[in-house]
This record gives sequence, structure tokens and C-alpha cells, in this order.
Amino acid sequence: MECSSSTGIAPYVEAFDRLLNGSVAEFLRYSKILEGDVKTHAEMVRAAFQAQRSFLVLASQCQEPQEVRKVAWSFKRQLHSGACFHFYKHGASPKPGPYVKEMNDAATFYTNRVLKDYKNSDTRHVDWVKSYLNIWSELQAYIKEHHTTGLTWSKTGPVASPMSMRSVLTSGSCLSPPPPPPPPPGPPPIFETEPAKDEGTASRSALFAQLNQGEAITKGLRHVSDDQKTHKNPSLRAQGPPVRSPTKSHTPSPTSPKNSPQQNHPPVLELEGKKWRVEYQEDKNDLVITNTELKQVAYIFKCNKSTLQIKGKINSITIDNCKKFGLVFDNVVGIVEVINSRDVQIQVMGKVPTISINKTEGCHIYLSEESLDCEIVSAKSSEMNILIPQDGDYKEFPVPEQFKTAWDGSKLVTEPAEIVG
Repeated sequence: MECSSSTGIAPYVEAFDRLLNGSVAEFLRYSKILEGDVKTHAEMVRAAFQAQRSFLVLASQCQEPQEVRKVAWSFKRQLHSGACFHFYKHGASPKPGPYVKEMNDAATFYTNRVLKDYKNSDTRHVDWVKSYLNIWSELQAYIKEHHTTGLTWSKTGPVASPMSMRSVLTSGSCLSPPPPPPPPPGPPPIFETEPAKDEGTASRSALFAQLNQGEAITKGLRHVSDDQKTHKNPSLRAQGPPVRSPTKSHTPSPTSPKNSPQQNHPPVLELEGKKWRVEYQEDKNDLVITNTELKQVAYIFKCNKSTLQIKGKINSITIDNCKKFGLVFDNVVGIVEVINSRDVQIQVMGKVPTISINKTEGCHIYLSEESLDCEIVSAKSSEMNILIPQDGDYKEFPVPEQFKTAWDGSKLVTEPAEIVG
């Protein structure tokens, strides 16, 4: 038995429509301007929201079937779009609000990079980021008002059939179409090797014929008298300038960089929205950030010979292009990232799940007792050391920089290599 739509539109469906016509429509408009992959991703988000609306309409008109979890889980495993999975969690999770907030916090770490790259050059990207984050904020508020403890099904309508659920969940076209078949192979390359082969064979034959002459090979050489030898006649060396070696180029490279004058930027330590900006600090060892919140992030850029302390709990911290910089923080719920830096020291007072080190020379990390389960991810970096608290002091452990890889018969196995000296 199929569900009927004669009962009208439920209030939580009407509220969802307002979200679609508001923040979602604004996000789609900005995505269409940027085009490319951004536009493609926006179409996936639009399809996911349409599938979610169809699912809400179904729930408002039908009773929950006993196998709803099984059907939704089976459908989730077939999804190719991450956006569709987020909306499945909205409908099926007992408490979907915290999950949406978690996705919002995770997205903030990456959208901050977009803001950094385009803040002063292209406001279209800035508007796109704001519209994208606004979707999750309004979706969280919508869930808090209408679905705090999960989706509420109708108490009077017919029981939704598995077929109707599958039809509704696939209505948003969340499933990616199969990839097109590969193009046919091109024509085989044509190699004109015969003339070159004949020419090379003839040259080698002539060379071996001359070598086989034996002592007669020197009969064609002309005798040079002492007055024609430059090492015995200095006047010959003075007749002309020395000849430059043809293997060395004396023309300056057109691509060689020119030393541009260094620009002096004013130091920055301020909260901009949800992001703490710490930039261009020089010889400052008393920098402190207090009154932090879980949704905030910190971005530290081009700070030299300085130290920063961050108190409280924060979402993530990024250290970019800093030298001889020290960081002390209490707790981070996301990630601490160090990129393009040199001589950085980090001290963890509380907990942090992950520390990433990329393109950095010299990084010392002091872990606390609470953060010993922290994962260190490194790439293209050197001189990295992790200091572990032991008996009231710290013991230093170097992070491997050299690895060896071998084939074990089925896969490649990589492990740190011990330097043999």
C-alpha cells in the first residue's frame, strides 16, 4: 500500500522548504558562478537535499516500517556521494544535530584555506564559503527545532513499504551514473627507423675499417713543427682571445628570480569571525589567546622568533611559514598542522588527536600524559623529534626520515630504514 499525500504538508516539511529556498538556493547560486568542480559538487548537494525532502514527506504521511534501518543502511552502502550520506544521518540518526555540527566543524578547517587564498583577491570564493557554512548552521537549527531526537513518523498513515522507501531515497539522483566507456585505442605509432639504421651501420663500418689499418692509420697525419706548437711558442697564444667552452652558457637565464624588496606588514593578533589570526609577529614571546571556543580555529602565518600560548579548547591550529616559533596550547579537538616552517617547538598541555608536519625543517613536539595517543603524520620534513614525559622529565624520540620498501609477493611493504654507518 502506497502512502497518500492528501493529508497536506507537515510543518517540518514546510520549514525544510524554507531552508531549501534560502541558504541552499544561495549556495547553489554562488557555486554556479564559480563553475567547474564547484558547480558539480553543488549539484550533488542539491540532489541530496531533494532526496532528504522526499524522505521527510514520506515520513510525514506514512508509519515507520520495521525494516527502515535495514533498508536505509543497504541504500547508504551504495552511495557514491558523501553529501547524501550526511543527509541519511539527518533522517536516521537518533540525535542528528551533533553530527551536523561535527561536519560543520570539520569543513571549517578546509574552508579557512579558501578564505586565506582568496580573501584579498576574489570575493566570489569568500561568498561561496560563507554560503556553504551557512547551510550547516541553519540545518542544525532546523534539526534542533523539529528533529531533536530524530525523525518523527506519522502515527495514522499506512506503513511505508520498502519499495516506496527505495523510490524516495533514489529520487534525488544521489547515485552517480556509471562512467563512460574508455575511448578506443589510437593507431600504432609509426617509427621511421630504417634510414637511421642504414646510416648508423655505414658509419660504424667505416670506423672499424679505419681502426683495422693498424700502424698505417697514422700515415694520414700531418707533422707539426715546434714553431707551430702553442706551448713552445708564446707568441701564438697572444694572437687571439681564449675561446670559451661551448658547454657553458654565459647568457643569464630569463627565468632567474629577481630580488624583490621585502614588504613590512603590521603584526596581527585578532579574532575574525571564528578564526584567530596571528600574523607577522617578530620577537614576541608574550602572545596569549584566551576566551577560546570549540568552534574557533587559529591560523598562524609568518611569525618569527615568537611564542604563542592558546588557552582553553579550540577546533584546529595551523602554523604556516614560521621560523623559530613556539606554540603552547591546552586542547585541540581537530588537528594541529605545521607547513612550510623551520625550527618550530610545540608543547601540548592537554589533548590533541593528530599533528601534521609537512615541508618543515626542525620540529620538536612535547606531548603531555593525556596526549600520548596522538598520531603524528609527516611528509617532506626533516629533524623531527617527539618528546615523551618520563619520570618528571622528557625523553626524545626522533621521527624516521628514511624508509625502505620491498615487495613481499602481493604488496609493497614500507618500514623505517636504519642508517648503517
